[in-house]
Amino acid sequence: MAFQSQSLKRKSSAGIFGDVFYGMTMLPKELEMEGESTFELRCQVPDFGPAIRGFLRTREVGEFVSGALAGAMTKAILAPLETIRTRMVVGVGSKHIAGSFVEVIEQQGWQGLWAGNAINMLRIIPTQAIELGTFEYVKRAMTSAQEKRNHSESPRVQIGRVSLNFSLSWISPVAVAGAAAGIVSTLVCHPLEVLKDRLTVSPDVYPSLTIAIGKTYREGGLGALYAGISPTLIGMLPYSTCYYFMYEKLKKSYCEAKNKKSLNRPEMLLLGAFAGFTASTISFPLEVARKRLMVGALEGKCPPHMAAALAEVIREEGLIGLYRGWGASCLKVMPSSGITWMFYEAWKDILVVGKGQL
Repeated sequence: MAFQSQSLKRKSSAGIFGDVFYGMTMLPKELEMEGESTFELRCQVPDFGPAIRGFLRTREVGEFVSGALAGAMTKAILAPLETIRTRMVVGVGSKHIAGSFVEVIEQQGWQGLWAGNAINMLRIIPTQAIELGTFEYVKRAMTSAQEKRNHSESPRVQIGRVSLNFSLSWISPVAVAGAAAGIVSTLVCHPLEVLKDRLTVSPDVYPSLTIAIGKTYREGGLGALYAGISPTLIGMLPYSTCYYFMYEKLKKSYCEAKNKKSLNRPEMLLLGAFAGFTASTISFPLEVARKRLMVGALEGKCPPHMAAALAEVIREEGLIGLYRGWGASCLKVMPSSGITWMFYEAWKDILVVGKGQL
């Protein structure tokens, strides 16, 4: 009976919830003075290490990092040409390349050629990473979708005597991927482009990145950071589509003609430069109108839309005004495109091909 009485005084509770174990034991009254109640907590943290390492080894991450490194290295080399190009496109200072170089050096010293380069580097790293990563991913997805559709019968719709065949064979995966790359990167990184232009064009008003961010936000809130987003997307669409389409087609045609599997570095440089030249020439009037809209807000005379900006340029400078700064743009775009592709393919060979992900 004594043993049963002591047993009745003991109460215990325990439970297991997931990986957490807890327990409490009520001791007999005569033992409460000799020991204390015990509480034990065991927590097992999941090991995310393998999942993270697996993610970092994926092809998409390798392409993303390759694009970021290629963009950073290219901008570090070509920042002065970007400064001159921006000044000429928006109509600041001399109309000649050599004159613009001299003006910048006289007014701001040699460091003026790198005005806004900090924001330019912050802008180009995510922009190139997102742009090239998106291009590669969408191109693979579109190609895979076309291959699957080719193995199955395409859906048809019969309307009277008219038969509609919904086939994807006529769509170029490269063109779609190029357009997607430009749109996605623009939507994500446009605020950095706005800040870069303000630092370049008005360094006296916006002497540093933090001041530029603060003043731009106070003037118009988040909307000011997306000033000119519509014309930017309109201008980016033909440029990005043409740029990637030209490079991929030139690369494929050249390799087939030379019976090669891949390009060497000088060939990448030349084909990338030609693709940039072609795309820039086709879309340059839209680039002029876009810059007018973005920078016009600073001077209080911003055209209401892209068509009005184009009309304003033609009225003030004639048709030749639509290509003002085209020479400086080509001097910047051609080496930038060639060097970017050369660096990107080199880094991809290390981070993607070298790990057996192709």
